[in-house]
Amino acid sequence: MQISLLAVGKTDHSAVQALIDEYSKRLGFYVKFSLDIIPDLKNTKNLDEKSQKEKEGELILKKLQTSDHVILLDENGKQLSSMDFSEFLQKKMNAGLKHLVFVIGGPYGFSDAVYQRTDGKLSLSKMTFSHQMVRAFFIEQLYRGFTILKNEPYHHQ
Repeated sequence: MQISLLAVGKTDHSAVQALIDEYSKRLGFYVKFSLDIIPDLKNTKNLDEKSQKEKEGELILKKLQTSDHVILLDENGKQLSSMDFSEFLQKKMNAGLKHLVFVIGGPYGFSDAVYQRTDGKLSLSKMTFSHQMVRAFFIEQLYRGFTILKNEPYHHQ
């Protein structure tokens, strides 16, 4: 199985990018992983919230294949413990999925078209995090999930 994280907007904090790079590298020992960045929209000050979500949504949908299993990282999604998330990953692998895609939207979330395309939603927390921090948190949780599945000593119960 291949896992991708699709995110809107670049990471411009070097410390956050260093964490993303570190955990992406570690994750590569367990699964084929890629981070795909959709560039920030230009001239967003002329767009209302709905228009911005729709334009970002079009860009997100263009990146997806019909066979992709798509999970949105959404504040209204299901919350899982790290142990439950590792079980979620195992179930997806057991299902024989070829490509599991997690998506982080723009600052206003997702368009209706993206919600219609999704196969599920997960929430990392009821708290709000910057879109850049969410990338680092989520990739670390992917890594943690695989170490749990391999019974490695990274996660402590």
